[in-house]
Amino acid sequence: MFDNQLIIAGRLTQEPVRKTSPAGIPHCYFVVEHSSQQFEADMPRKVWCRIKVIASGQAIQQQTQILQSGHLVRVTGFIQRQESANGLAQLVLHAQMIEKLD
Repeated sequence: MFDNQLIIAGRLTQEPVRKTSPAGIPHCYFVVEHSSQQFEADMPRKVWCRIKVIASGQAIQQQTQILQSGHLVRVTGFIQRQESANGLAQLVLHAQMIEKLD
């Protein structure tokens, strides 16, 4: 099996959206915006990205209940390709752990 783990910290850009699937599985959707300075080839580099996060299942829903727009969080999980109805593909982070940092 191959490794697939991402840890990213950033701010929620909007209020989380909570839904329940027809199978009764709770889902929480939100977007994390990351901005930092990293070093590459011994040179500083400003980095910025936004990534959609999905937190699925009863166990992780407790960690999402206190989340609001603007909160600083660290999310750990795995990435998965998700394709929209119009065929546009993006990477989505499936959360396994969410820490509120502020």
